[in-house]
Amino acid sequence: MENREEGIPLYFLTERLEFPPVEHANHEGLLAVGGDLSPERLLLAYKNGIFPWFNDDSLILWWSPDPRMVLFPEKIKISKSMRKVLRDGNFKLTQDTCFEKVLDQCAKVDRPGQEGTWITPEMKSAYLNLHEKGWAKSYEVWENGELVGGLYGVDLGHVFCGESMFSLQSNASKFAFIKMAQELQAKKYKLIDCQVHTEHLESLGAELIPRSEFLQLLQG
Repeated sequence: MENREEGIPLYFLTERLEFPPVEHANHEGLLAVGGDLSPERLLLAYKNGIFPWFNDDSLILWWSPDPRMVLFPEKIKISKSMRKVLRDGNFKLTQDTCFEKVLDQCAKVDRPGQEGTWITPEMKSAYLNLHEKGWAKSYEVWENGELVGGLYGVDLGHVFCGESMFSLQSNASKFAFIKMAQELQAKKYKLIDCQVHTEHLESLGAELIPRSEFLQLLQG
């Protein structure tokens, strides 16, 4: 199928486990349509700088935007107010203790300009499957024994591909993100993939880099 507005082919995936070169994505980063959300396809996607993002009434859409929003863990920005939050010790961080709850809370987040959620039942099932296989991980933030924030993503061992975060208390998701960045820095991870630009991520130190540079870092 041809994207007539730009003259760029829009690839429809088949059962074959493959993706077109990411350079074929259109100006918005849309690369391909269709396929499935099997663990094998998802891992192939993340290892090649591609991720799924679609609404519940849509076909599966695969993206590889240029430029790419990333955080180099050593560049995490911690404001004075967040330094106080970290010192106070009101929040407690855990990892992989309630992945499904984090997924459900992320699905409930009201995002400007977005109707419904892209964390569809199909997506939830796919990431639960990845979690069971040890690839998808969550960070949870607790206050007085209650889950108040967290995030999840796909851990490639040298790059963490962030997917979504939520916060039920002020600064809870920031706390999770900062603590994760500090942990990944200590483990010598190259970067955290944040996918697309938001002011929130930029305030925490994330930056846009060319997709070609991102892919080089991704390949190790």
